[in-house]
Amino acid sequence: MKFYLIDDDRNILNILKLIITNRKLGTVCGTSLSGSDALEDVQTLAPDIIIVDLLMTDMDGISFVRKAGSLLPRTAFIMLSQVSSKDMIASAYEAGVEYYIQKPVNSVEVENVISKVSRQLSMQRTIRKMQHIFMDEMPAASPEPEREAPAAIASRTVLTNILQRLGISGDTGSRDIITAVEYLLEHDGQINDMTLSELCGRFSDSPKSMEQRIRRTANTGMVNLAHLGIEDYGNEIFTEYSNTLYNFEQVRREMDYIRGKSDRHGNVKIKNFLNALVVYSQNRQ
Repeated sequence: MKFYLIDDDRNILNILKLIITNRKLGTVCGTSLSGSDALEDVQTLAPDIIIVDLLMTDMDGISFVRKAGSLLPRTAFIMLSQVSSKDMIASAYEAGVEYYIQKPVNSVEVENVISKVSRQLSMQRTIRKMQHIFMDEMPAASPEPEREAPAAIASRTVLTNILQRLGISGDTGSRDIITAVEYLLEHDGQINDMTLSELCGRFSDSPKSMEQRIRRTANTGMVNLAHLGIEDYGNEIFTEYSNTLYNFEQVRREMDYIRGKSDRHGNVKIKNFLNALVVYSQNRQ
């Protein structure tokens, strides 16, 4: 991972650089004491992760993240600050910040946060890569029943754990989701050219009903995430799955709906949801 560091305190920059270098978290490709100067650098350097201070004289961190985020949509942002205001922290997350680190800087916390953000970026990149690789149509025939292998048991454990964390393991569609993802895992593919209805038709005499159960359950998961985000923007489950299983902008729209700020619900892209579950299962077996 490539890091770019921004803080108007040179000592903080040096401390962060030492933590990243000594703990082998990645490489620091640049630093800056100014948000305005940093905007020019990051467009050229294209860092994976930018760590930026909230309060700076020429440009505050939130303004920087908004501007840099539009230029570097695949870069992750971590914010530093002594400010503990919940409203300020919420504004930072809404601007596009992945995590928020309270000053004074603690090396253990910095390492933990960077590790989490790095895992999220790797997951997102793996999903995008697999979506480009597995574009061929899936086989028309279902495989013959076989004795369940250890890998299948492991993947089911991973899936069940994720659904539990989303609060949907007890929903009727959770079993359908696991069935669909296990099929995709067995065929080393993702649901791209195939429609969800066609996939459900491989397991059910009523594919439309199965599809509706999957959509309803996946949507419930997003609603649960939105409530978590409203209660605690830094919640680990919220920050991880709102950027992988779901689209963060859609989760935020659902949060606005719950708050009464919008009359539109967030939208769940079921194909992306299932594809992400495939990647989680493959990476954690």
